Amino acid sequence: MAEKEKKDANNEEELSPYDRLTSTQKCAILMMLLGEEEASEILKNLGPKEVQQLGKEMYNVQGLDQDTVNRVLDEFLAIIKTQTDLGMGSSNYIRNVMTKALGENKAQSVLGRITPTESDKPIEILDWMDARSVAELISDEHPQIMSLIISYLEPGTAADVLVLLPEDVQSDIIHRIATLETVQPDALEELEKVMQLKFKTNTSLRASSVGGVKAAAGIMNFTKQNMEQRVIKALGEKDRHLAKEIQESMFTFETLILMDDRSMQTLLRNVDQEILIIALKGTDDELKEKIFNCMSQRAAANIKDEMEVLGPIRLTEVQEAQKAVINVARTMSDEGTIVLAGRGGDDFV
Repeated sequence: MAEKEKKDANNEEELSPYDRLTSTQKCAILMMLLGEEEASEILKNLGPKEVQQLGKEMYNVQGLDQDTVNRVLDEFLAIIKTQTDLGMGSSNYIRNVMTKALGENKAQSVLGRITPTESDKPIEILDWMDARSVAELISDEHPQIMSLIISYLEPGTAADVLVLLPEDVQSDIIHRIATLETVQPDALEELEKVMQLKFKTNTSLRASSVGGVKAAAGIMNFTKQNMEQRVIKALGEKDRHLAKEIQESMFTFETLILMDDRSMQTLLRNVDQEILIIALKGTDDELKEKIFNCMSQRAAANIKDEMEVLGPIRLTEVQEAQKAVINVARTMSDEGTIVLAGRGGDDFV
C-alpha cells in the first residue's frame, strides 16, 4: 500500500514547475520582470479579457524559484531570435498566420473583428463594462439592436446580460443572434446611431461577421440550467429546427469525453473537487472512467469514496455543478490552455 502511494506521489511530481506553467502564466512572469512603465504600456494594448487573465496570473506566479523564471526567459529569448522583423510588416504576418491556421473564410471573419481602425469604435467600450451596465444601456432598444450588441460580447458576459433582460425577450434575442450572419454597413449604421447617442462618438463602418448558431450556443453555455431550458423551450415553439441546432452546438458535460488526456488533466487541476464530485453523480461510467484515468489513482479513489458518502443528490444540483465545470472548461479554452472538442469531432471555440 505504501509502495502504491509512493508511486502515485511520484506521478504527481513528474512535471516540473516550469512544465506546469500555461502560456498566460509565462507572459505574466515576463510582465512581473518589466518595470511599471513598460508593463503598463503593454496592458494598454490588451483587451479587457486579456487584462483580467494576465492580471490574475501575475498574482498566481509570485514566489516561483529562480530556475523556473530563467527557463521562461530563455524560451522568450529563443522566440525573439526567430522574429527578425518584429513590428515590421506585422499586418501581413498576422493575416498569413490567421489564414494558414483558420482558412480564408474564418480568417477574414476574425480579422474583421480585430484589425485596428483609425477611429475608436464605441462598441468596444462595452467590453469594459459590467453586465448590469450593458443591460441598462440597451434595455430600451429594439430587440434587433439588443441582439447585435450582445453578439459582440464574450459569451459569459453576454449570458449575464441576457439574464438581466426581461424574460419575454430572451428567447427572441437568442433566435436573432442564431440567425445573424454577415451584418452589412446599413445595419451597422443604425447601430452607430444608437452608440453615438450613448457615447457621443463616431465609428467606422464595414461589413462584419457576427452571430450565428455557434455564437448563440456559446451564450447559452453560460446560462443557468433553468434559464437554458426555458429559453430553448420558447425558441423551439418558434423554430424547432433552430432550437435543435443550437442545442447540438452547445458544449455539454458529456462532450468532455472527447477531450485529449492532457487537456483533461489541465482542466481537472482547475476544477474545485467538491463541484467535480457532485458533477460526476449520475454520469455514465465511460466518462467517469475517462476522468479517473486522467488523475492519480489516489485522487480517483478519494473522489469515488466521497461520491459514495455523499449519497443521492438532486438532479438540479448535479446539472448546476456540471455547468460550473463546463464554464471553467470554456474559459480555459478561450485562454488557449486546453482544447475542447465539439460534437462531430470539430473544435468548439
